[in-house]
Amino acid sequence: MEQTSSANGPAILDAAAVTALLPQLDVQAELRTLFRAVGEGKAVQPAQTVTDFPGKDGDFITYMGAVEAMGVFGAKLSPYIVTDGPPIITAWTALMSMTTGHPLVWCDAGVLTTERTAGATALAVGFLSTSDATNLAIIGSGAVAQAHLRHVLTLRPWAQISVYSPALAKEQDRQSTWRGISDQVVFAPDAKSCIAGADVVMLCTSSGTPVIDPGDIGKPALVTSISTNAPNAHEVPPAFLQEADVYCDYAPTTPGAAAEMQLAAAQHGWSSEAVKGDLATLACGAAPMPAYDKPVYFRSVGLGLEDIAMAYGIWKLWRASETGDMT
Repeated sequence: MEQTSSANGPAILDAAAVTALLPQLDVQAELRTLFRAVGEGKAVQPAQTVTDFPGKDGDFITYMGAVEAMGVFGAKLSPYIVTDGPPIITAWTALMSMTTGHPLVWCDAGVLTTERTAGATALAVGFLSTSDATNLAIIGSGAVAQAHLRHVLTLRPWAQISVYSPALAKEQDRQSTWRGISDQVVFAPDAKSCIAGADVVMLCTSSGTPVIDPGDIGKPALVTSISTNAPNAHEVPPAFLQEADVYCDYAPTTPGAAAEMQLAAAQHGWSSEAVKGDLATLACGAAPMPAYDKPVYFRSVGLGLEDIAMAYGIWKLWRASETGDMT
């Protein structure tokens, strides 16, 4: 586990160091603080940039942000490096002080990306689902889906937790992992039965095409969806947006990045002006709440500011372990 720093340089936290600190991180608190700052105009979210490597195949994406409430600015750098074998894909986040301009931390962002993705969905579930929601359905069974369950497990009095992915029935080790998160988990034989009657449906897949028919839920429910690298990927039919109250993680940019939103606009007359709120307006109490006279849809594409907030939280924990100072 690499944990290094110098008197004038940043802490350097590799994946093992980040993983060791992660159980202490209150992801919901960090993200709630972040989105409140966004809603109050105290955080800046520039557009991400893609830089091609010269002379060879490959590139890197830069996700930037600055948060006044945390006193930090920085960027996540995620390269795609072409090799003779599988490509190398990594992600590291750099933070600097908005007060001194000094570097604070370089940290591996791999596991933090999983946690912030699940954490953003959990914020939406906390804001948007009914207080008496008891039936939870999850489509997907990998690390991201598992993180989603961990983050929402205590948010509502779940009486039923149903999970489905195509190969899960044959993966006994993965089933054991799920049961280790909650002994309430049951494994559905197909997506239709998984979501039937659910109050909240979390889609946590890498599919490039819709993974459910929302009509199979059978009642107005909250459906959440995340992003994947698959071209034009969308987990719900684009026409569903015309039927639902739509929310997202960041209204200024998500409609231009989420494929089903683009397709709904092009094919079904949907407009980004129909977005009722995002995590910033929800955190500030400025967004209207759904009446559940129709389905509710929340779409997350991931933000550089979320990476900044997660790195900041990990850096605070590292500094406390070194000095006992959490301020």
